[in-house]
Amino acid sequence: MGDLLSDDEIEAGLPDNWTREGDEIVRTYEFDEYLRGVNFAQMVGEIAESQFHHPEIVIRYEEVEVRLTSHEEGGITEDDLEMAELIESERNAE
Repeated sequence: MGDLLSDDEIEAGLPDNWTREGDEIVRTYEFDEYLRGVNFAQMVGEIAESQFHHPEIVIRYEEVEVRLTSHEEGGITEDDLEMAELIESERNAE
């Protein structure tokens, strides 16, 4: 478990295309086919299991929304930023 980050630390560490919404960081990924989004959500789930840090994932017809927060800490920690970076790395590798 990590310490809560300051607003400045969150802004400095937030990956491109991610935004902050209260105590969460959020990104919506767009897909041209539903099953591509489902496959992406599965990949996010596999990363989450390996990191033991589980996001909220919402699958819609052409998009997948990922929300990260550290519930046990009550906000955003380095674990959330690291998880977002891992998701971005995998997405960019596709």
